[in-house]
This record gives sequence, C-alpha cells and structure tokens, in this order.
Amino acid sequence: MADRIQLGSATLTRVLETTFEFGDAMFPNTPEGAWAENADLLVPAFYDPPTRRCRVAMQTWVVQVDGLTVLIDTGVGNDRERPNFAAMQHLSTGFLGALQTAGINPEDVDVVVNTHLHTDHVGWNTHRVDGSWLPTFPNARYLMPDADHRYFAPDGPGSTDATRIVFSDSILPVADQTELIAGDYQLSDSLWLRPAAGHTPGSTVVWLDAGVPAVFVGDLTHCPIQIPRPGDACAFDVDAEQAAVTRKRIFTEASRRRAAVVPAHYPGAGGATLVARGDRFEVDDWLDLPPI
Repeated sequence: MADRIQLGSATLTRVLETTFEFGDAMFPNTPEGAWAENADLLVPAFYDPPTRRCRVAMQTWVVQVDGLTVLIDTGVGNDRERPNFAAMQHLSTGFLGALQTAGINPEDVDVVVNTHLHTDHVGWNTHRVDGSWLPTFPNARYLMPDADHRYFAPDGPGSTDATRIVFSDSILPVADQTELIAGDYQLSDSLWLRPAAGHTPGSTVVWLDAGVPAVFVGDLTHCPIQIPRPGDACAFDVDAEQAAVTRKRIFTEASRRRAAVVPAHYPGAGGATLVARGDRFEVDDWLDLPPI
C-alpha cells in the first residue's frame, strides 16, 4: 500500500510493509493509568485497551524533492533470519511491488537514509537473489550513522549474535555504496540530516523544508503516548535518558517551525504537527494521509 501527499514542492509517499502489535510493556516507565488518560489520542489507531497492545507500522517514507528520490528507512525485509524477533522472522511481503505501484522503481532511487541501524530500519537495503544478498537499490547512496556503524559492527560494543546477522545480510552487502555520516549533513537544498542520539548512539533525523516543513524522526517516538509524555522511555532505547532529552528537543523545534513530526512506526495518518503545552506536547493536526 502506498499513499502520497505534497509538502510544498516535495512529494511524500508512504509505502507500508506490514503492521505488528507489541504489548505496552514496550514502555516500561509509562504508568498503567496513562493509557486510559490519553485514550482520545491513542484509541483505536494506536492502542487497544482490552489487550493492552500497541499497533506499530513498518513503513518507508519516500521524499521526492530537488531532483532526488530519497528513501527514509527500509523496514524489515523478506527472508530474514531474526531469531530474537519472531514477528520479523522469514517475512514475505509485497513491499517492492507496493513501491513500484507508487511509481518508484528500485533503480531510480538516489539516496537511502537509514536513520539508525536497528533491524527494522535496514532490511530492504538488500534482497536475496540466488542465495546472495544484493543491494535492492543499485544506483543509490546509502547514508548510515557512523556512530551506529561502529557501535553495532561485529567488533563493536553493541554487537550481539542478532546484530551480526543484521550486518551480514543488510549492512555489509551495500558497503560499496555506503557513506557513513556524522554531525549535520546537507543532502540537498531542502533536506538535511542531524544527530538525534539516544535511541541508538547514532540515531539521526531528516529535516525537510520545501515550503512545508517536516522532520522524519525514525524511532525518536514509537507511539503517540510519548507526545503528552515525552519523558517516557521505550524498552529498545540504548540510552533512555538521552533519548528523552532528544525527543523533547526535536519536538520543541518542530513545534516552533510548525513542522510535521513523522516517525517510522506510527500507523494512523503517520505523523502530525505538534504544539507545546508546558513540559508536554499535543497534536495540532495529523498528516492528510489515509489511516492504516
């Protein structure tokens, strides 16, 4: 499935890979009562109270601007060994078909941005051909955070059996097309990347301003419970305290710029403009995309 809107002179396309559900234990510091207190925001698009499960979308955001076609995060991917994540194990989705139905052919992609190097953000970097992992986007530059590459590399401090598998099937096969980035990085007149550490050491956000601003925040937030409660941690944060500081900073800047905040995993309309209310934030308006 693909949906498309205009943000000024930029075209934004959402390509859905699949959806998952996770228990609300994914947010270990969020009090049980907070889910009910924020039901108007969360139910039914993001949270199911009877099961206490959060809905999560695996999706890729495609920005076409300044003569570039840029993919932001590439999801889980098909045919993967993911022993620590049963829901991601051996997927077989129609992601590439959906991308092509949206008029985006793999060979026409100019840039792939991996906001961070977790397994569900790098999977379609490659695809399997005759038993080998080959770049899905043969003409693209793959931009990856240097800090994540060092942290999750097979000899890095964040290396595990699971991350070594991810490196072998989704990172190393695109090494010849990869550019490791650190600090601010200007991609084009309308697009730039900035560090947003916390969820991972190298987590990165992508700012867009081609007349209507937006910021693609990766896993800065997994669920809208973190909009009114930006200090609430996600269980997958490498540094939860730093992630909270970064989340508040980016949300504040986005609210001042009137920029839509577009996370990697929000179902519903996918993202929203926010307004600051003291130490919390509220949704001002959702993106004009059909809800999923």
